[in-house]
Amino acid sequence: MSAALPSVLFVDDEERILRSLRMLFRGRCEILATTSGQEAIEWVRQRPIHVVVSDQRMPGVSGVEVLRAVAEHSPATMRILLTGYADMDAVAASVNEGEIYRFVEKPWEGAYLLDVVDQAARVAMRDFAAAAQRPAIATKPAVPVAAHVVVLDDGDAIAAQVRELLPAAVQVEHARDLEAALTLLADHDVAVVVARLSSAHGDVADALKRLKRLRPATLAIVISPLRDSRLVIELINQGQIFRFLLQPPVRELLRRGLLAALERHVELRANASLVQRYDVEPARGETATIPGRLLQIWRRIREAAVARAS
Repeated sequence: MSAALPSVLFVDDEERILRSLRMLFRGRCEILATTSGQEAIEWVRQRPIHVVVSDQRMPGVSGVEVLRAVAEHSPATMRILLTGYADMDAVAASVNEGEIYRFVEKPWEGAYLLDVVDQAARVAMRDFAAAAQRPAIATKPAVPVAAHVVVLDDGDAIAAQVRELLPAAVQVEHARDLEAALTLLADHDVAVVVARLSSAHGDVADALKRLKRLRPATLAIVISPLRDSRLVIELINQGQIFRFLLQPPVRELLRRGLLAALERHVELRANASLVQRYDVEPARGETATIPGRLLQIWRRIREAAVARAS
């Protein structure tokens, strides 16, 4: 097998699924496959693996647990959850604990899965090569003193909690509607957006998807009372949200998510190539029309993104 090919590890407790995946990816990558989640984790500990594609429902260890361990041992490895069971808790955990690149449902479309894995492999190969050329950093990046966090919520409770949880130096702005939030995003280099979703079909979810395409270094934490796995899958694949928390959010989970998002923002600002790990797929069947009053604000956000990139 050519050394130039990426290594892709498939994890599924059904041998027939692994056979299908071997046939689909034959000649495109170095294929590793196992029915054991624990064995998959051991392989990642022992050798470089560019992409791990794991099923969720497996005996002994779940796919989310596999991908969480992969993230801990090999952060540069891209992680994809492939499952036919869109359990809400598993979907939320896949982003909160595994920070997955994509959530792919069975039965998969061959061309789509090939494309997703290929994109992930290209990013991982670049990151592995870059990591080999730079010294390891022992300390985590410090939270920037002038960091901006925007809380989008028509109530007061979440904004108050975010202010309480973050260092006083972090500037927390409270926007009660989407227009106010977008205005803050146009005026500032916002590190984190904390958005409450009260509807699966509202403008906020569409705005988060659009924002990620324009400002990939801005991390989104979504808080919602909706146990809608379909919504979360779309926000993962089309918006690369950083965390999804059910309302009311568990205090410690929100605190850890906020600090992790601020640290990640620093990393993305320091290394622009890392933003490719947050590439999103086009919103399928996107029909949202931007209200006229918001067009100018989106234009300002787009212009600011271009200016920062130049």
